[in-house]
Amino acid sequence: MRLLLISNLHYSKRVVLGGILLIGFLTSYWFWLDYKDFLKTPLMVTEPQSTFELKKGTSVNRLAHQLAEQGIIKNTLYLRILTYFNPELSQIKAGEYRFGKALTPTKLLLKLNQGKVIQYTFTIIEGQTSFQVVENLAKKALVNPLNEQQKSQLPTLLKIEQNHLEGWLFPETYSYTKNEDAFSLLERAYASMTRILEEEWKNREQGLPYKSAYQALIMASIIEKETGIASERAQIAGVFVRRLRKNMRLGTDPTVIYGIGPDFNGDITYKDLRTPTPYNTYVIKGLPPTPIAMPSRESINAALHPAPGNSLYFVADGTGGHYFSETLDEHNKAVKRMLKRQREEKRKNQ
Repeated sequence: MRLLLISNLHYSKRVVLGGILLIGFLTSYWFWLDYKDFLKTPLMVTEPQSTFELKKGTSVNRLAHQLAEQGIIKNTLYLRILTYFNPELSQIKAGEYRFGKALTPTKLLLKLNQGKVIQYTFTIIEGQTSFQVVENLAKKALVNPLNEQQKSQLPTLLKIEQNHLEGWLFPETYSYTKNEDAFSLLERAYASMTRILEEEWKNREQGLPYKSAYQALIMASIIEKETGIASERAQIAGVFVRRLRKNMRLGTDPTVIYGIGPDFNGDITYKDLRTPTPYNTYVIKGLPPTPIAMPSRESINAALHPAPGNSLYFVADGTGGHYFSETLDEHNKAVKRMLKRQREEKRKNQ
């Protein structure tokens, strides 16, 4: 009888132990299935694209709790387990991210690991002045603005040899991230212009009437402001280069406008053309002291590779382009045609 009781007791223990092991196995199996389901389930974001900002120094543990607090994931433990099995994914980078509805936890950590933060853009347009560039940059959202010292000392802080900002910011679209410094964007624009001007200067046509690459930059800025049709850049450069060689005044309106500055009301008067300023090329000979705008690479190239020919004058032809003339008499006739066309168009619009 005693042996039977002992045998039954051992059997009961085995049954209990087997039950415990079965429960443990089933629990582990359910846990594993739930974890695998977590890995395949996209984030719970309400919008097609939502933003999330990861602060510097945030750990995966803190990240998991932030995501859970915002209802983006349900299980913080699973996210930590994911990084346990994939330790390289725990190296997450701070910044502003965009989460889409198709983003799974694994893809999320991969995105944070690779630092694929949201990129914004700022564009410098060909022909803009330095004032316009700085003003537009100040309006950009999510950029740390220039401080007062930076505003007043930009050429010095950028280490511009001529101590003048005009012409030195390359027209291009620049990407930036949230809270990037505005000054860093200007540094990049200046570095791009410096590099491009150096490359173009090395490949310049020989015998040009420029003493330095900076003078070529000045000429390029004038070409940029005079050009309505891109294909005319080299022709316009040819006119100005021939004028410089003949010691003729450039006589170009955009330089006059730049010299007038903020007071310019949109119409150039006879008085404006006769009022001396360092930029009035109807009065001074040679190039103005600085560029008058931000030139494109194409305008720099045109300044250094002017088209051959004999024309010394040009005037708008009414179609966005210009009529080029070799003599003053021919030019004056072209001007009369242009003025007549303007009068006729004005009468039509009245």
